[in-house]
Amino acid sequence: MALVSSTPLVRWWATWLSGPWTDAKGDILVVLAGSSMDGSVLGQSSYLRAVYAVWAYKRDGFRQVLISGGPGGGSTDPSALLMRDFLTASGVPAAAIRLETLSTSTRENAVEVSRMLASEPGRIVLLTSDFHMFRASRAFRKVGLEITPRPFPDAIKRSFFWLERWTAFLTMVEETVKTGYYFARGWI
Repeated sequence: MALVSSTPLVRWWATWLSGPWTDAKGDILVVLAGSSMDGSVLGQSSYLRAVYAVWAYKRDGFRQVLISGGPGGGSTDPSALLMRDFLTASGVPAAAIRLETLSTSTRENAVEVSRMLASEPGRIVLLTSDFHMFRASRAFRKVGLEITPRPFPDAIKRSFFWLERWTAFLTMVEETVKTGYYFARGWI
């Protein structure tokens, strides 16, 4: 308990999982959906990913945003739809947004997005939470889609607040278990 609460362990771990830090630019910004609350409201991870997607789109000139994420957590509505609504309400033109709504896991995100972008020209940039980038970027590359990672500080930001370190720590423990599972299955 003392190790998590009083050291930079969470920040170090999240930094390692995120990989090299860049604000990569490109043509297509792929954003992975996260959680939703009761299927009708963005959960924290989806909200943060949507906020960073809006900033990236407005600041760095992506021609399109592809949001990937189907129903999850007992919901029947795809999380990508909720994120699309947030992006359009934040000024991203609806014509610049594409949706992938079948996937329910990071591997399925990679497979479905790869199918959608197989013949698309341009540089593809993957945006997701810092702690998720290690597994996500490798899953996309494993299915043959060349992406440039663009993590954003999710767990890293939470690590600066003593009361949020534990939730960030538990999130990264879960992510590390999922990464091990993906390695065992040959998905990364």
